[in-house]
Amino acid sequence: MVLDGETVIWNRNRLDFDALQQRMVTSRTALSAVANELPASFVAFDVLAVAGQDTRGVSFTGRRQLLEELARDWAPPLHLSPITSDMDLAKTWLRDLPATGIEGLVFKGSQPYEAARIWLKLKHKDLWDVVCAAVIGSAAQPQAIIAGLPIGGELKIVGRSTVLSTKAGRELGRHLHPAGPGHPWPEEISESSLNRFSKDKGPVRLTLIEPVVVEVSADIAWSGTSFRHPVTWNRVRPELDPAEVKVPPELNNRHR
Repeated sequence: MVLDGETVIWNRNRLDFDALQQRMVTSRTALSAVANELPASFVAFDVLAVAGQDTRGVSFTGRRQLLEELARDWAPPLHLSPITSDMDLAKTWLRDLPATGIEGLVFKGSQPYEAARIWLKLKHKDLWDVVCAAVIGSAAQPQAIIAGLPIGGELKIVGRSTVLSTKAGRELGRHLHPAGPGHPWPEEISESSLNRFSKDKGPVRLTLIEPVVVEVSADIAWSGTSFRHPVTWNRVRPELDPAEVKVPPELNNRHR
């Protein structure tokens, strides 16, 4: 059979993406001990072929019935992804499952299997206050925010925002001022330090500014030291003191 699914690692009743990445680069000599400590699981989403028969042309409903039949005798580490057509239950999942490290829900119709992304993904997002101490672009019209949080007693870069609209950049720019001496961040960083999944490994020029608090929305993908995905700017919080911003306890709990 050919299955569409995902390899995951559960650690203390939640998904551990960093442990999964570590497994991919662990040496052969250490792999056995790491696998025993944090075993991986496979979660199946769909079935593409069985016994030499291509099932991609079958409707999703038919493929799901076939997948459930194939998974009838499965035992860990093989798992079948949960599914529902009950909207109230789906809303409950969207509210409660992020506590386990699951980012959100995928919505599928009953269409055949396509290589293109024809399904919808809805992520759970929360609002957080972060420190903006640099931007990409000019201070008057920033293109993106560089977010910071105090980690280990220092203000560390924890991610970047998605591209700001012209209106949002102009609004934020009214609250930005050039950085004074002693700024904790460099004027140039690598793209991979902002996005480890980026294929662009070149440098990124930063416009350093006096720190200001901004509110962003972010999904649950937090590594313990940074957001794995770009955050979305929501508003500037000039009434708040950047020195009083802390790493939200919910983020630390997510990493544990």
